[in-house]
Amino acid sequence: MKTHTLLFNVALLSAALLFAAAAATPTTYPDNSKAVDFIRTSCNATLYPKLCYTSLSAYANTIQQSPAHLARVAVAISLSRARHMASYVANLSRQADYGSAPRTAAALHDCFSTFGDAIDQIRGSLKQMRQLKAGESFRFQMGNVQTWMSAALTNEDTCTDGFEDAPDGAVKSEVCDRVENVKKFTSNALALVNSYVNKETNAMETP
Repeated sequence: MKTHTLLFNVALLSAALLFAAAAATPTTYPDNSKAVDFIRTSCNATLYPKLCYTSLSAYANTIQQSPAHLARVAVAISLSRARHMASYVANLSRQADYGSAPRTAAALHDCFSTFGDAIDQIRGSLKQMRQLKAGESFRFQMGNVQTWMSAALTNEDTCTDGFEDAPDGAVKSEVCDRVENVKKFTSNALALVNSYVNKETNAMETP
């Protein structure tokens, strides 16, 4: 029942993301070079700056030079990546042979569950960032985002931990490689969230 419920939630999230993407289609500006430079410079704060830049530069018109928009788009992208990973693992799990490869099958099941948790945490982060208020409320709300994004990264990491006892093979290799890629997007999003919080906090503390 949990699997079916999560698959249904993933389907709903897919539709929501498509709607959000359409709504957030950037308007055309005569020159977005400053926005592109802003993204490139901001991505230096992440562990994977090249991936950060290539994934976010397409949204330069939407981001412009706003740390808030940059962090929010990064979180939305990480959510999309996690959702696709959950769908991929769900398909593999349905096809898994619990008789001949029980450890791999169990690892897939656990991975699907942990990615479900990660999706909830990233989605909660995105929702929180859309409801930000100034002052102490900002600190509290963004503190939640930082906690949830960090927890999501941990859950994604837990997926690959579950394959340690599984025999080597194509499924294990493919899943672990894909998870590592998803983790990079989540890591980058968390880094940009942290950078945004630091900038806003410093601005509030400056007399």
